[in-house]
Amino acid sequence: MSKISKHEFKSNTMPAIVTVGPVAVLLVFLVVVPLILVAVMSFCQTDEYYNVVHKFTAENYRKLVSADYLKIYGQSLLIAFFTTVLCVLIGYPFSYVIARTKSKKKKLLYMLVIIPFWTNSLIRIYGWRSFLGNTGWLNSILMSLHIIDEPISFLYKTGTTVLGMVYCFIPFMVLPLYTAIEKLDGSLLEASSDLGAKPIRTLFEVIIPLTASGIFSGCIMVFIPCLGYFFVSNILGGGNTDMIGNLIERQFKSANNWPLGAALSIILILVTLLLVKCYQKAGGDMDNLGV
Repeated sequence: MSKISKHEFKSNTMPAIVTVGPVAVLLVFLVVVPLILVAVMSFCQTDEYYNVVHKFTAENYRKLVSADYLKIYGQSLLIAFFTTVLCVLIGYPFSYVIARTKSKKKKLLYMLVIIPFWTNSLIRIYGWRSFLGNTGWLNSILMSLHIIDEPISFLYKTGTTVLGMVYCFIPFMVLPLYTAIEKLDGSLLEASSDLGAKPIRTLFEVIIPLTASGIFSGCIMVFIPCLGYFFVSNILGGGNTDMIGNLIERQFKSANNWPLGAALSIILILVTLLLVKCYQKAGGDMDNLGV
């Protein structure tokens, strides 16, 4: 009996090992090992020549609580917050229109969300820089219409950085919202109307509560990567709106302080895990986050 059970065990597990094994090995070497190396480096030091010295220290984490860094943390959270709010306000009506459209236009509207992914986001941000520049199309149009007499400096402001962030992340908000709204039972909306509820009341008391999972999922998918998108603030903010991603990028490049950059990366990873855990605790579906 024991031999039969052993044979059955092998016959059941071997296909799974052969199928999942290579993927698991790749994940270990491409994800787990690099994360361990970053965590170890965050406790290292640098010598006078900026070479990494493998001597244990917690100084890198103590530097992260300085006033200058705390200011950038607050600024990062503020930009990420406004970006997320604007993505919800813009993305929700658009997602609702797509989800409730029954004609062939539905595919067209959905493609309008997907098409931006076909072009590198860095190129698209440089396009915004050209459009908003002193000699860009926006200033040229405003001057040709005699609305302004001289070019307006739109670049290198916090609002411009938020605009770039919203432009980059609006698809990440629309897709989970679309999924949640499409699952909405239309009979509930009819019942709400039959009971005398006005459209605005139906929106806040029926539609939004039933699609809250999509809203929360979209907020997580926008808020977390927004903290690490350094090139948007570099190109549109001109270094005037530094974020956590900018700090990490500078430590690994110009400052050549890899241990401090690694410590910042670990903190950002912990913030990400905390937000995902909060999403899971709130009853969110991890599949909606692509996890």
